[in-house]
Amino acid sequence: MERTFTSDLAAQSGRRVRVAGWLHHQRQLARVAFVLVRDAAGIVQVVVEDEGLRARLDVLPPDTVVEVEGTVTLTDQAPGGLELHDPEVRVLSTPTVTMPFELRRPELNAQLPTLLDHAAAALRHPRRRAVARVAAASVAGFRAALDALDFTEVHTPKLVASATETGANVFAVDYFGRRAHLAQSPQFYKQTMVGVLERVYEVGPVFRAEPHDTARHLAEYVSLDAEMGFIGDHADVMAVLRSTLAGMVDAVRTRAPGDMAALDVTPPEVPAEIPSVDFTTAQHMIEADTGEPTVGEADLAPTHERWIGEWARREHGSDFVFVTGYPAAKRPFYTHPDPARPGFTNSFDLLFRGIELVTGGQRLHRYEDVMAALGDQDPGPLAGYLDAFRYGMPPHGGFAIGLERWTARLVGAANVREVTLFPRDLNRLSP
Repeated sequence: MERTFTSDLAAQSGRRVRVAGWLHHQRQLARVAFVLVRDAAGIVQVVVEDEGLRARLDVLPPDTVVEVEGTVTLTDQAPGGLELHDPEVRVLSTPTVTMPFELRRPELNAQLPTLLDHAAAALRHPRRRAVARVAAASVAGFRAALDALDFTEVHTPKLVASATETGANVFAVDYFGRRAHLAQSPQFYKQTMVGVLERVYEVGPVFRAEPHDTARHLAEYVSLDAEMGFIGDHADVMAVLRSTLAGMVDAVRTRAPGDMAALDVTPPEVPAEIPSVDFTTAQHMIEADTGEPTVGEADLAPTHERWIGEWARREHGSDFVFVTGYPAAKRPFYTHPDPARPGFTNSFDLLFRGIELVTGGQRLHRYEDVMAALGDQDPGPLAGYLDAFRYGMPPHGGFAIGLERWTARLVGAANVREVTLFPRDLNRLSP
């Protein structure tokens, strides 16, 4: 008999089926036991009336791995509207230690560091599993949206000879006696691939050795990157990003509706046109409203991002807002300047519910401009990257979405570590 997942049991009414999973919880009454078995798809109730089987199950600890063969019976009183009757149970493995949490509780009653220390157990909780599936649906939507726009998925090295982002620290590694780094982004490679495939994207880890111990920073995270050629300016990139976000939200709605319901959250609406505000204009607005001196600063503080997010929700009814035209001082050397405003760039950040989610913009594409932007920097380590421009590159641009930040804002988590399977940060290198 083939195994049936709990999500497929409703179509098997009256039939004998085999399910397998973990002993989630059991309730022993005078003449019957109600046993909940959890698999990757959900939870099913097993009704046990045989006295010998009840006694055997009663001594099993939570999360014992079992296989159950029983008859599917539809009943409104059971969780999920069905249960298994006349069961036969086989124990596949038994925990050797006591579970650190009661997974049957609606919420895990522990502090985040404890949950992360015991990730192997904590991640089994239905809510944390739901978060993982929402993240997976988001990635599927990212891929599907860009596939539909004729992008090609690529996979680039994570061991690199030189740093990509001048504004972030890098992890140095020994590479057969030579100094190398973990890639801060696939930026140089995805730009190079624009000269090959015109439109590319990548889903992969990136590494930032930044000493930030905050609720929004990780030393390793998953970056959803895209780069496209033959653009007019950064507005074309913003339009593709808007379509990509809509695809991600649609995928969450269609692929993980039960998980979103279990988390009691609703996917956001992506407006047909995401509102946009110029960086300097935003600074003047914030200063006029709060009295805080912001004009002239080269970046937005987190409190200012929250202010802009609240403004977008209040004035435009949008959870999303673009901030455009960042100063060149806070953008990487390859960012295209704004032809009309010296010192500013054709770049943007996208804020989602008051937090920076995406950075993107137009890149320099002429060889002489890239070399001029490098200034006194030694071009030697960038030889492979510079070759793409020597051979001719079209006007191009792209963006990068942090998956963990996206998921945290989507499900209402206060800390990105809550939605990261095994976080790596300033203090954590295990499990």
